[in-house]
Amino acid sequence: MESNDSARFKTAILLLAVTGLVLGLALWFAGRDEIANLVWFAGVVPALVALVVEIIRSIGRGEVGLDIVAALSMTAALIFGETLAAAVVAVMYAGGTFLENYAEGRARREMHALLSRVPRVATRHRNGGLEDIPLDEISPGDRLLIRQGDVVPVDGIVASGTAFLDTSALTGESLPLRLSNGNAAMSGSTNAGEAFDLTATREAKDSTYAGIVRLVEEAQRSKAPMSRLADRWSLGFLAVTVAIACAAWWFTGDPIRAVAVLVVATPCPLILAVPVALVAGLSRAAHFGVLIKGAGPLERMAHIRTLILDKTGTLTDGRPQIVSIDSHGDLSQNDILRFAAALDQASKHPVAQAVVMAAKAEGLDLPVPSDVAEIPGEGVAGHVAGHSVIVGGEDFVARRVGRKDESHADLAAGSVLVAVAVDGRMAGHLVMADPLREGTAAMLAGLRRGGIARILLATGDRAAVAERVTEGLGLDGLRAGLTPDQKVLLVLTERKNGPVMMVGDGVNDAPALAAADVGVAMGARGAAASAEAADVVLLVDRVDRLGPGIEIARRARQIAVESVVAGIGLSVMGMIAAALGYLTPVQGALLQEVIDVAVILNALRALRITPFEAAPSRQQALSLGQAEHLEGNIS
Repeated sequence: MESNDSARFKTAILLLAVTGLVLGLALWFAGRDEIANLVWFAGVVPALVALVVEIIRSIGRGEVGLDIVAALSMTAALIFGETLAAAVVAVMYAGGTFLENYAEGRARREMHALLSRVPRVATRHRNGGLEDIPLDEISPGDRLLIRQGDVVPVDGIVASGTAFLDTSALTGESLPLRLSNGNAAMSGSTNAGEAFDLTATREAKDSTYAGIVRLVEEAQRSKAPMSRLADRWSLGFLAVTVAIACAAWWFTGDPIRAVAVLVVATPCPLILAVPVALVAGLSRAAHFGVLIKGAGPLERMAHIRTLILDKTGTLTDGRPQIVSIDSHGDLSQNDILRFAAALDQASKHPVAQAVVMAAKAEGLDLPVPSDVAEIPGEGVAGHVAGHSVIVGGEDFVARRVGRKDESHADLAAGSVLVAVAVDGRMAGHLVMADPLREGTAAMLAGLRRGGIARILLATGDRAAVAERVTEGLGLDGLRAGLTPDQKVLLVLTERKNGPVMMVGDGVNDAPALAAADVGVAMGARGAAASAEAADVVLLVDRVDRLGPGIEIARRARQIAVESVVAGIGLSVMGMIAAALGYLTPVQGALLQEVIDVAVILNALRALRITPFEAAPSRQQALSLGQAEHLEGNIS
C-alpha cells in the first residue's frame, strides 16, 4: 500500500510539472510571456517542495543524497528568472524518479511473480468429500487434491498416481518434473499434468515456498552497498558541481552560466543506475533458481575469490544410495530389499529411510512390520509378513544370527554396509554410499574459469572418506573432521586471500555461513538454520547453480559500474560545456534528461543476462537425469 501511494504521489508530481511546462510553452508562443513565467513557476513549486521534504527526511536518517543538486538547480533557476529551465528540470527530475520506479518494478518482475503465485486456499479430502480450506488450516498428514494448473500449497508427498510439476517459476527449469507415488513435491510448483493427491508433510508457514516468499520480501527491502556508496560520493560530487558553477560565475560575471552548470548536473546517474542494475540482477538470479537476499550480497558475490564447500548434502547428495545388493542365500535381490525396506519403515534413521525410498522407487509392495525393536545407531528387528527380520550393521546382525561376512573387508571409504537377516539366517547385504553429485568436476572447473582462485572442502567427516569422495576434483585444500567453530576459523583464515563464499546445508554449517562474506545454503533440503544464516539460497538441491549465480552477480555489477562511469563522464563534460557558455540552462536540462534515460536503459540490460552454464541443451538436460536428480529431494 505504501509503495502504491508513493507511486501515485510521484505520478501526480510529474503530471503537475508536465502540465505547467506545456501550458507555459503554449502561453509563451502566444506572446503572453509574463503569464507563461507564472505558470512555469507554479509547475515547479510542487516538485521543489516534495524534493526539499525528501532531502530533510534523508538528512534526518543521516544520509546526504544527490537530490540536493536538483534542489539547488531549480532554486537558482527560479531566483535568476530562468523559469523555463526550472520547469524543464522539474519535469526531468519528476520524470527521472517515475522512470526509476518503473524500471525497478520491471526489474523485480520475477520476484513479483513468486509473490503473486502464493495460493490462498487448498482442497482437502475429508469424510469422503472435498472441502476448500485456508492454507493456515493445513496440518501434516492432510490429503490434498492438486488440480491441473494448481500451485502446490505446501510441501508434501505424492499420494496417488504420477505428478508432472512445473518448477520453472522457482528454478528456471524448462522441463517439468515427473514424480511418482511416494516422491516429495515442493510447494510453489505448478501441476502441469492430471490432478493428483498430495499428503502434506509440513504446515504452510513452514513449507519451502513460504520460506522463499519471506526471503524475497527481505531481498526487496534491501539497499545495495553501491547505493550507499553513491550517497557518500554525493558530497564530493556536490562540491565539484558547486565549485564549477561558482568558478563560471566568478570568472564570467554571468550567474546564468552557474545555473546551467547546476542544471546539467541534475540528477546524477549514480542514484538511478546502481539500484536498477542490481535489482535487475536479483530478479535474473531468482529466475535461475538462485535467491539472493539483497543487493548487498549480490555485489559481494561479484568479488568472491575463495570458495569453501561442505561435503555431505553439498558436493554429495546427502542421502545414502544403494550401490549394490549381495545375496547370500535363496532370496533374490528384490526380496532382500523388500524385507529390509518393510522393516525400516519403522525407523527414522537416514539409512533406513533411504532403503525405504529405494524400494518404493522399484515399485515394491511393503507390508507393515510388527513387533519392532530398534537399538539406535545399530539396527532394528521385527516381523514382516510372518518372517523374522533383522536389519542393521554387520556386527549387530551377526551377533543375532552367528555369522559375519568377511567379503566386504575392502569396502570403499565412505560406503555403508547394511546386513539383512531373515528367519535367523544372513540373507544378504545392501552396499550403500553417498556419491559425488553428477557434473561436480565440470561445475568446479567452470567456477575456476569464472574467477574463483581457491576451492576448498570443509567437512566433519573422516579424512579418508573425504579424500575418496573428492578424488580427482583438483581441490586446493581439504579440511576434514571439523567442528562448527573450526569451520568458522577456516572461513576467517581464508579471508587473507580475498572475499570468501561458504556453501553448506546443515545446522552445523550455519555459523560458517554467517561468518563468510557470502554464505550459500542448499535451500531445497537444507536445515532452516543454514537458510536463515545464509546470504544466498539455492532453490533446488543442485550446487551447480553457483556458477550462474556468481556470473549474474558479476555482470550485473559490471553493468551498474558502466552506467555510472558513462553517466558521470557525460555529466561532467556537460557541466564544463555549460561553464564555458556552450549550453544554456534549458539545453543543459534536456541534455541531462537524455543522459539519465540512457543510463537507466543501460542498467536494464541486466534483465537479459544469460549465464553460459545455465542454458544446457535439451539433450544435456535429459542426460543429466534432472527429474531423477530432483525427485524426492525437496522437502
